[in-house]
Amino acid sequence: MSDALISNAKNRGVCVIVGHGIEAMTTAVVLASLGQSVHLYADASMLEQQLQQYSFERHLQALWQMYEQQKHIIRQALPSSADKLLQVYEAAQSDNHEPRSVASLYWLFLDSIKTAWSEDSWITAFNHSHQQTRPVILSGIEQLGCISALAQRLQRAWVYYVPFVFLQDGDAYSSMLNPSLWLLGEKTPESSQHLEMLQPLMQHAHAIHHTDIATVEFARSSIMAMLATRVSFMNEMSRLADSQQIDIKQVSKIMGLDARVGSSYLQAGWGFGGKTLPTELVKLQQSSQEHSLDMPLLHSVIHINKDQKELIFRKFWQYFDGFIDNKTVIIWGGSYKAGSGRTAGSAIHPLLALLWSYNIRTLVYSDKAQAELAELYQQQALLELLDSPYEHLNDAQAIFIISWSPQDRLDIAKLNEQAMPIFDAQNALTRSQIDSLLGEYMGIGRAK
Repeated sequence: MSDALISNAKNRGVCVIVGHGIEAMTTAVVLASLGQSVHLYADASMLEQQLQQYSFERHLQALWQMYEQQKHIIRQALPSSADKLLQVYEAAQSDNHEPRSVASLYWLFLDSIKTAWSEDSWITAFNHSHQQTRPVILSGIEQLGCISALAQRLQRAWVYYVPFVFLQDGDAYSSMLNPSLWLLGEKTPESSQHLEMLQPLMQHAHAIHHTDIATVEFARSSIMAMLATRVSFMNEMSRLADSQQIDIKQVSKIMGLDARVGSSYLQAGWGFGGKTLPTELVKLQQSSQEHSLDMPLLHSVIHINKDQKELIFRKFWQYFDGFIDNKTVIIWGGSYKAGSGRTAGSAIHPLLALLWSYNIRTLVYSDKAQAELAELYQQQALLELLDSPYEHLNDAQAIFIISWSPQDRLDIAKLNEQAMPIFDAQNALTRSQIDSLLGEYMGIGRAK
């Protein structure tokens, strides 16, 4: 452990964060914004990869750089064991008989530490530490009951679980600073007063609930599964809407007017991707299998979502009556949702695979996800990344829309110069834009 870190931390309470994901990065920046001194431990290469991958989170990136320069955030390589980390913050005295440093709390992101430390080893280390009164916060997505079991194995009273149900990709900092829902799982009931430095986050939450950890785990999983179910339901309804010549987007708007339904996650499209929802469903499946429970609704949600990602290709195939070999198409967007730079679970991956199987040249414009696509498909000769969405329009026979930000105005006049068919997997176009098109338009549950 570096002498500079020990010197900087001497006689000061610090928040020790262990993790390299967006949740850990956001937590570090938010705590620094609240005036805390933050020491973040992570695998150096994985943290750097995350910093690059989330470059579209410009506000978060700017604050991260500023707090690093000001030494409010100090990042260190993750030590080989939890014992080595705890020695820095819990050794009684340094060589000159002064306290080395004091940890105000430990915030452990389970997905980051499981690859570096065995569960038994880090729990043993924390159980043998000298500072049993320091709170430990756990975060992550695990099978139901796993985090509660970890908390019980930790021989200290102040153990908590904070699921990041509030985090919004593209606006991570603001969504944590003003969370829509703050869930707090407590090992010891009614003990949130021991998390004094987190009180501003709790006070600014639109809703807050604290209870035992097992219940919060179940609530987290149920919330995410419900959101996934709403998406898959609307996607299933979109197929019926196609057969009835009904605009599913208008139906979604009407449904949202009913207070019993609400408007969230009612947009039909190619499905859901990213990290959180798919991970949650996998963990939920594992939990049900472990208890020998059949969950047909969950299976249907997963199946519909997987199949939906290929639906826009089938519309393309049908439009050209199967004569699609050796064509050239333009694809707008590659991220799993507009505003993000990540492509995990995005429909662009199955779409590209299907198009390439027919030797179709793919010209892709994906503003924020351009770098990730370049890295993933650097050897693919049929892929060309564009600097502008309207580049090479003359060369293409169709346009696909995977993710398009509503803030980016579409140039309908340029599209009408070519009048080629548009396959809108996101339902990004408005009805007035669709009516203004000279070419054909095929969306998800809506057509021209």
